[in-house]
Amino acid sequence: MQTRGFGAELPAWVDEEVAAAPGLATDEGRMRLLNRLAKRNVEDGGGGPFAALAVRDGGEVVAAGVNRVLASGLSSMHAEVVTISVAQARLGTWDLGAEADPLQLWVNWRPCAMCFGAVLWSGVRTLVIAGEGPEVEELTGFDEGPMRDDWAAQLEARGIAVRIGVLRDEAVDVFRGYRDTPGVTVYNARTSS
Repeated sequence: MQTRGFGAELPAWVDEEVAAAPGLATDEGRMRLLNRLAKRNVEDGGGGPFAALAVRDGGEVVAAGVNRVLASGLSSMHAEVVTISVAQARLGTWDLGAEADPLQLWVNWRPCAMCFGAVLWSGVRTLVIAGEGPEVEELTGFDEGPMRDDWAAQLEARGIAVRIGVLRDEAVDVFRGYRDTPGVTVYNARTSS
C-alpha cells in the first residue's frame, strides 16, 4: 500500500521554552534560546543537538524548531527544515521573504548540505548562526555533507545576508555535551548508528 502522508511533530516544550525565554529582542537572547532547545532535544531523545528560529526583522519569533530525525524516522527533519516548514505553514506561504517584514533564520551552527538548499529556497532574507567549522563533525560524529567553502558568499549572492559568530563557544559546549551524553544515536546513512 502506498503511503499518502508523512510528517513530524514538535514537542510542546518547544513553544513553552520560547514563551518563557527572556531577552528574545537581543542576538544573545535568541542564540541562548537555541542552545537551550538543542540541549533539551538531546535530553528528550527527539534528535540531534540542533535548533532553529524563524524571526521577523522586527524581532517576533514566528516559529521555533528542533531536529526531529529520531522522533519522526525521517532523515530530512533537521532543525532548519522543521522550522522553515512550521513558519511556512503558520504564514500560509512558501516564500518567507515575500512579506514586508521578511524572516530571518537563526540556527545554532552552519547548515549542513541539505539545509543549505532549504535556506536558499525558503525565501528567508537573513541567516544568523552561532558558528561554522569542523566542531560539529568532530564533537558529534555527524556527517554534514559536502559543503562549499564559499557557502556564505553563495547565499549572499542570492540576496540572503549571513551573520556568523553569535555565542559560538556556547554552541560548541552543547555539541561537547552531546558527545559526552551516554547512549546518544549518531545517525548517518552510510555508517552504522
